[in-house]
Amino acid sequence: MNFFSFGTFFFFIVAVIIFLQLRSVLGKRTGNERPPFDPYTRREEDTAQASQQKDNVVALPQRQTIENQAKDFKSIDAIAPEGTELNTGLRNIRAQDASFDPKEFLNGVKMAYEMIVLSYADGDRKTLKNLLSKDVYEGFDAAIKERETRGEKVNSTFVGINQAKIVAADMKGKDAQVTVRIVSEMISATQDKQGNIIDGDLETVAEIRDVWTFARNTANRDPNWKLVATEAED
Repeated sequence: MNFFSFGTFFFFIVAVIIFLQLRSVLGKRTGNERPPFDPYTRREEDTAQASQQKDNVVALPQRQTIENQAKDFKSIDAIAPEGTELNTGLRNIRAQDASFDPKEFLNGVKMAYEMIVLSYADGDRKTLKNLLSKDVYEGFDAAIKERETRGEKVNSTFVGINQAKIVAADMKGKDAQVTVRIVSEMISATQDKQGNIIDGDLETVAEIRDVWTFARNTANRDPNWKLVATEAED
């Protein structure tokens, strides 16, 4: 019996044509085809290559870095000659605190000095507590209490600062410490309960010489310095 028919022949021809079209599009395997793309394998290869290149690089000193370091110390050298103990101390502080600048520090000292002496005269403990170390604050607080107990009052007018000069500086562990000699002018007088002047003068400008030491922990994010020691200079 002959099962071949025109319909069967037609479908056979169609199947052959489809096979030839697919073969022309997909191509034949020759054994030289690229393997399928694997993004993870590629990433590992790139990392290994980059690591190998990095291992072959020798870091050389950069001239710009050296110049920047020299530039960083210009503000310090302007305060203290290079090679002096003070210069070395200031550089030690800069090494621990890149933001430290002697000129800006002195500007801050001048503002803090005025705030402290006036706050002490007014008995402003809140302001003093933010500017003084614990030990210094306790000393100031005790003096204010004695004054209050006697009913005394201090009247002070700050005239200005004639000189603020760094005389010592260094690192004490993590603490940066800077000592400043301050020469200021003030009008100040202490009055008793009856308003009688028992110390100072309300009309005379007096010159005051102080040696104050400020400190801050360079490991702490708090950038503020606090007064840690006071000394009156004769």
